[in-house]
Amino acid sequence: MQSKSSRLIAAPEKIVREQSPEYALASAPRSDAIVIRSPRIDDGSRLWQIAVDSRVLDVNSSYAYLLWCRDFASTSVVAEIDGEVAGFVIGYLRPADPATLFAWQVAVDRAHRGRGIGVAMLDCLLETGSGQAASAIETTVSPDNTASTAMFAALARLRGMGITRRKLFTANHFPDVHEPEELYRIAAGTDHEGRR
Repeated sequence: MQSKSSRLIAAPEKIVREQSPEYALASAPRSDAIVIRSPRIDDGSRLWQIAVDSRVLDVNSSYAYLLWCRDFASTSVVAEIDGEVAGFVIGYLRPADPATLFAWQVAVDRAHRGRGIGVAMLDCLLETGSGQAASAIETTVSPDNTASTAMFAALARLRGMGITRRKLFTANHFPDVHEPEELYRIAAGTDHEGRR
């Protein structure tokens, strides 16, 4: 049995919830099993490399990923396949709203995309963030990032929650060239079009 700090998912098709705190993405061979767990400091360099390879994320310094693995491990997860980190979500509980988990970055290695790993990691975080269940999740998405938009829509459907969306940062807020960022909020009490 897995500890509460890790979840086992086998891939691909759908997420199956069991009586235990384990997750399974049904119908994959055991050798393709995916463990979702809290990050460790040793994972920091791999998180940085996945972020660089994504060609979509704003890449932080390698030092920042090491600190994130140390200081925000309880609100972040990695997906591990055959002992290697294949994806991550780094996040934190918002100080002004501790029931809301802010997902700072979500990334899955190219070789493992399209299997629902990103959604499974986010779902796991909503269940276990900082030892208490978060009731909402927020993230920012640039207008051209259709993969992230689809992933968060899938998470909302999975959890039976709605999504609200609003502008958060315009291009003028950034000191360098950067697309605007919209704030997505997934929470209970809103329908799938974001109405309360």
